[in-house]
Amino acid sequence: MGSGTQLGRVRGLGSAKEGAHHWLWQRFTAASNLFLMLWLLIAVARQPSYDYASMHLWVQSAWVAVPMLLLIASVFYHFRLGLQVLIEDYTYNESRVVAMLALNLFVLVTAGIAIFSILKIAFGAAA
Repeated sequence: MGSGTQLGRVRGLGSAKEGAHHWLWQRFTAASNLFLMLWLLIAVARQPSYDYASMHLWVQSAWVAVPMLLLIASVFYHFRLGLQVLIEDYTYNESRVVAMLALNLFVLVTAGIAIFSILKIAFGAAA
């Protein structure tokens, strides 16, 4: 078995040896998203009241804040992995670099805002 055509070897085309790692992380994050979203749905459904004060008090608990932070991290990483595949498959040249930079910036900013918001509530910001 060879490793592709001679022209492909010269151009450096072929397997980057990263596909299995990327695929595996997508599966890990999908499983954790499923588990953590199930936890969130059950935990919210069990709340006696959905007013602002009671939900604010609920999120202040470490037993709620930590899984929420894990959920945010997992969802945004899964989101980034999925869109990275889309960008790599359907964009070319400089537009690929711009799209990946925009994706990374979007994910970092939105995940950062979500994490900051949860931490602000968890560490006792005024209601």
